[in-house]
Amino acid sequence: MSKKIRDKAKDLGIDRTKKHIFICAGADEGKCVNKEDGQKSWKYLKRRLAELDLAGKGGIQRTKADCFRICAKGPLAVVYPEGVWYHSCTPKVLEKIITEHLQGDKPVKEYTI
Repeated sequence: MSKKIRDKAKDLGIDRTKKHIFICAGADEGKCVNKEDGQKSWKYLKRRLAELDLAGKGGIQRTKADCFRICAKGPLAVVYPEGVWYHSCTPKVLEKIITEHLQGDKPVKEYTI
């Protein structure tokens, strides 16, 4: 492995990762969420994780995906390593997921799939 990739992984806090949240931001326009709402949720997630100092070295990784193939009640999200899937991930719902699941280790049952 090259020094460049090791340095980048260290910079991102890969070695400290406790959880990873993936969010579908609506690439297939109109199937589960319009692209504008999907992008709004993605931007909210990025901003809040940074504000709370959770991103990267704080132990939480985040990734935007194009499509999870469920295509209903989006934006959708999934949190690993637990494998908990969520629907209706608006900024309001993401705030609950961040505080209750990512920080508190308790999945938000009302939005699980």
